[in-house]
Amino acid sequence: MFSPMCLRFPWLSPPFISPSTSRSVVLRSLLTGHKFRQLFSSRRRIKFSQGSIKFLQTSCRISVPGVPVRESQPPSNFLKDKKVVPQADPPSAEDVNHLYQLIDQSTKLVVLTGAGISTECGIPDYRSPNGAYSSGFKPITHQEFVRSIRARRRYWARSYAGWRQFTAAQPGAAHVALASLEQAGRINFMITQNVDRLHHRAGSNPLELHGTVYSVICLDCGFSFCRNLFQDEVKALNPKWAAAIESLDYGNAGSDKSFGMKQRPDGDIEIDEKFWEEDFHIPTCHKCNGVLKPDVVFFGDNVPKERADKAMEVARECDAFLVLGSSVMTMSAFRLVRAAHEAGASTAIVNIGKTRADEFVSLKVNARLGEILPRVLNTGSLSIPALH
Repeated sequence: MFSPMCLRFPWLSPPFISPSTSRSVVLRSLLTGHKFRQLFSSRRRIKFSQGSIKFLQTSCRISVPGVPVRESQPPSNFLKDKKVVPQADPPSAEDVNHLYQLIDQSTKLVVLTGAGISTECGIPDYRSPNGAYSSGFKPITHQEFVRSIRARRRYWARSYAGWRQFTAAQPGAAHVALASLEQAGRINFMITQNVDRLHHRAGSNPLELHGTVYSVICLDCGFSFCRNLFQDEVKALNPKWAAAIESLDYGNAGSDKSFGMKQRPDGDIEIDEKFWEEDFHIPTCHKCNGVLKPDVVFFGDNVPKERADKAMEVARECDAFLVLGSSVMTMSAFRLVRAAHEAGASTAIVNIGKTRADEFVSLKVNARLGEILPRVLNTGSLSIPALH
């Protein structure tokens, strides 16, 4: 999600800070005061017609009225350095064909996206080979957040520090491709496990299964408001602390400017506890003075019933269910794929690495979404207007 950080204090010069003063002292002083399987369901099958696929080599950009056209951007140095996106071979023509046919022959396609679509935009995930879990990181649980003021202070301090770079992430080629398909009527319903709202910025409006960090909610009275307002309140309560955080700049991984800080999923950044344990103050609810929490489903919590019921309804009624960039390890996602499969829909997954549903899905492709989805749009005829 972010590159490691470095400190720059251009306004400080001797005699305030001497050349021998260590960066850690300065910081502390400021912060203190994939593979196809032919297993299609016998109840409702998508038949692939041989010889029906045409490859169109075109230099035009795919677009849909109302969906902003964005130039594809190469990965940043941060992505190269941190290897946020797991390694994967380019998708084969066969992979592209199979995915195209599934989309083209479906009339009620449901798409579920996961963290894999956002890693290509620089946002780390938890479960991929390069994810946070691989380094022993454990995310905060709902129970921990609720019962411990220290845990809340730790969460909000780290989240505040990571917010600027988290919100700087831009939608990737996969987000734009999905928005194009959606606006052209090729996707019936979209669900996302992500909390980053990159889909929204690309032009989509998916059901946010796990909520979003762009809203803050009171655990006591349910009052909800914009995250940016919360950021402003944190700054007002902790002016010196916030000023020091905002003076941080971003260096290369492993550089002497990283200070051991590590970027984590969902806007989190790892900061030594000495910088938040004692002097960091958290805003409370405007209406009842209650505990404020990001409006997301933390580990150990449940997806709100109305939201879960809607996702299950569309999964059971679709004729094809496509998972993009998710290991479907969480039960909230796995049960949707399983429900669609059991209802007779054709199921497919595009994800780098194994998933919990590999054994029963009809199609599995191991590829980066930003590489395969744009190619699908240029395959056959999906009736998507092209910008000349």
